[in-house]
Amino acid sequence: MTDIQPDENSPAVAKAPKRKRGKERVAQLLEAGAAVFEERGFAAATMTEIAARAGAPIGSLYQFFPNKDVLADALIERYGEHVFERLDRIAAKAGGLQSAQLAYALLDVFLALSSERRLAIGLLDIRWRGPDARPGYFRGAIRARIAGILRLWRPSLSKDAAESSAIVVLQLMKAHVQLDEDRPGDAKEKAMADWRLMLETYLAGL
Repeated sequence: MTDIQPDENSPAVAKAPKRKRGKERVAQLLEAGAAVFEERGFAAATMTEIAARAGAPIGSLYQFFPNKDVLADALIERYGEHVFERLDRIAAKAGGLQSAQLAYALLDVFLALSSERRLAIGLLDIRWRGPDARPGYFRGAIRARIAGILRLWRPSLSKDAAESSAIVVLQLMKAHVQLDEDRPGDAKEKAMADWRLMLETYLAGL
């Protein structure tokens, strides 16, 4: 489970499957939900359409996800789990990385999950009516993991310094995804290379 917290206004929660078959069915339903939300938008998507996309009975969908809000929250949580898994893998080898290797690894976290990230952020904005109202649990959990990585990489770094640097690193990671979404071309490739160098230089100076 991630550190993302459910919407307090929605008492319904997803039912966690216990058996392998149930876990496989939930994975299918999540994939179908993600596809329908991306194609139709959250408001226009229907539970009937999602169940049909998954090739599952509508009752099976409601068994695990009582409504669209619960399904959206599950997709947001799944994205968070994928982000945390990638950060944890970096943490496991952080001590042996050079600054360039660490920069590439961190920048690749969001980039490798770009489509899933785009959907999750869109759902977050819908569920909490825009970025300003969005809860900070997810962002804070990512910053904490980045700070932990930095302290593993630079054991001499203080806790306060690592937390401050994690804010900078997270902003560079997010902006790198935005650069990737720009039109393809030599200018874009150079900009992304410069961005990687910027993070590498920042890390080397810690």
